[in-house]
Amino acid sequence: MSPTMFDRYLRAFSETLTMVSISVAISIFVGLVLAVTLVATAPGGLYPRPRFNKAVSVVVNVFRAIPFIILLVALLPFTRLIVGTTLGTWAAIVPLSIHLIAFYTRIAQVSLNEVDHGLIEAAHAMGFRRWHIVRHVMLPEALPGIVGGMTVCVIAMINSSAMAGAVGAGGLGDLAIRYGYERYETEVLFQIIVILVALVTTVQFGGEWLSRRVDHRR
Repeated sequence: MSPTMFDRYLRAFSETLTMVSISVAISIFVGLVLAVTLVATAPGGLYPRPRFNKAVSVVVNVFRAIPFIILLVALLPFTRLIVGTTLGTWAAIVPLSIHLIAFYTRIAQVSLNEVDHGLIEAAHAMGFRRWHIVRHVMLPEALPGIVGGMTVCVIAMINSSAMAGAVGAGGLGDLAIRYGYERYETEVLFQIIVILVALVTTVQFGGEWLSRRVDHRR
């Protein structure tokens, strides 16, 4: 491999890590807030607001149902408004984050819904404020599932970031398309596949290890 090509690999890998890390941070934070909101405002929840809950749920479902490549194109005007361009790593972060927010919201919501309702009732009986129940009962009990969901989210983000390369987002996907597909350099294509597989495998094992560490029931 020539020094120039090696530099391209390093730059593409760095762009992918930037896209994934920032988008994941935004998606997990906003998605977790939305998940807590959906669980708390559901009928029988801590703050029952059925109409509000239904409206938020519909919005989440709409964004979750749209394929990423379509959402990426549909959000081009919004992306240009936010970052001033529709090309490059930072432009890709906008649709990546919005796409994964809805995805992670549902994962975190499932984990929160699986918390033993008896624990919540016991906290009520002990005089816990509703926010304290969320902070000290629901989130800690759901933490293994939340962390497991983060792992799935990161892997999905890596896949989506590679797909974003098709529209000039940079990163490994862009390198694979420009050199591996358009220039018929199959060696580049297979090398990038190996890099992505290694990256996803590392994330999977790391996420499983962290999930076991935070699971106090083990």
